[in-house]
Amino acid sequence: MKTFKEFADQDEAMSMATRMKMKAAFKKNKAKIKLGRKKAAKKLASPEKHKARAQKQAREIIIKKLLKGKSKGDLGFAARTDLEKKVDKKKGAINKIAKKLLPQVKKMDKLKLKKNKEAQK
Repeated sequence: MKTFKEFADQDEAMSMATRMKMKAAFKKNKAKIKLGRKKAAKKLASPEKHKARAQKQAREIIIKKLLKGKSKGDLGFAARTDLEKKVDKKKGAINKIAKKLLPQVKKMDKLKLKKNKEAQK
């Protein structure tokens, strides 16, 4: 079975069976994931993580533009698959937007860390 990173890094859209396998894997590892998130919240994210977050935000911006006000949740399975394929074709634009968002993402991470430390006191 593939790891989550391998699933996330794949270029083609996921099939329904793949989605179901991922769902089962997440359900099984729910406690480990929760513990990992708790530990990660206490640390500053790595530059790779910042870049990935910026990429994700840029991707969401592109999706918003393509949907023109509609909700992604309202789309059917086939429409979501088509949307993913359209977004994958816009990798250049996503990278450009992500580069501009990177300083903002780093700033947000530092603020989040500062807020968490203040809450623990």
